[in-house]
Amino acid sequence: MTVKEHILALLDSNKGEYFSGEEIAVQLSVTRSAVWKAIKSLQTDGYSIQAVTNKGYSMSPQTDILSASAISKYLDTQGQKLRVEVFKTLSSTNEAVKSLASNGEAEGKVILSEEQTAGRGRMGRKFFSPPGTGIYMSILLRPKLSATDSALLTTCAAVAVALSIESVSGKETQIKWVNDVFMEGKKVCGILTEASVSLENGWLDYAVLGIGINVALPSDGFPNDLTEIATTVISENNSYGDLRNRLVAEVLNNFMGYYEQLTDRLFLSEYRKRLISLGKPVTVIKNNEQLKATAIDIDNDCHLKVRYENGDEEYLSNGEG
Repeated sequence: MTVKEHILALLDSNKGEYFSGEEIAVQLSVTRSAVWKAIKSLQTDGYSIQAVTNKGYSMSPQTDILSASAISKYLDTQGQKLRVEVFKTLSSTNEAVKSLASNGEAEGKVILSEEQTAGRGRMGRKFFSPPGTGIYMSILLRPKLSATDSALLTTCAAVAVALSIESVSGKETQIKWVNDVFMEGKKVCGILTEASVSLENGWLDYAVLGIGINVALPSDGFPNDLTEIATTVISENNSYGDLRNRLVAEVLNNFMGYYEQLTDRLFLSEYRKRLISLGKPVTVIKNNEQLKATAIDIDNDCHLKVRYENGDEEYLSNGEG
């Protein structure tokens, strides 16, 4: 790690505590000038670091900037196996991880960005990704899984997010099939899974699991087209300190706990418990045609059973509700 990264990890792991420049310099075997330059660079990046004469440097407990070191504090044993990297700006975390996957990156790489300039949701929709208020994260997976079972990744992730949001907020969540997480009737999280499939055997070569969570309301609010359909984990007036880092870790911990035994479908009962689609009208898109139906059941592979207006029934692996 660089001097800057070492100092960030030190202050981030000990928020509210002071460390003198000399103390840090000795610990890192660098000059006090190097420490000072690193502190200034971190402050420019937006970190709230106080410098007090005769006391040293301290990071405010209210600092809410995503960092690998802050996330690591909350990761359990399985989560610690992941390799987390945080960027200030990316066009798309999914695109970044897909590029790594194509070049042979091993499973367990996690990329986050404070903002996305070209974030994507399902069916090519743009995903609103403003800086500093959300979680935009992609995980590289190489599961021993057939393409037909790939829905398990997405639905498992939805449960992991739902449980994590409930843990940090104390509020109930719901899941709209396939993988949108809702709070109080509005969408709070979208999940986009993209995969590369081996043509030789039909198994996944890799999967990229993209998760976008609206944590707090941006200062300018949501765009007009999202105001009535989107919500946030916390209200805009709350002070949320390290919540985003904690929420990231909660999601990773919960997901990896299920992922290790994915085909056992241990998450399915929690998924069914929160599913709001059953008994509701849905729109099924087939061959560019929109068909009206009613969702009536879900099987153990998370396929949705629908009944069309003509009485025909079908299980769907994906669709538009």
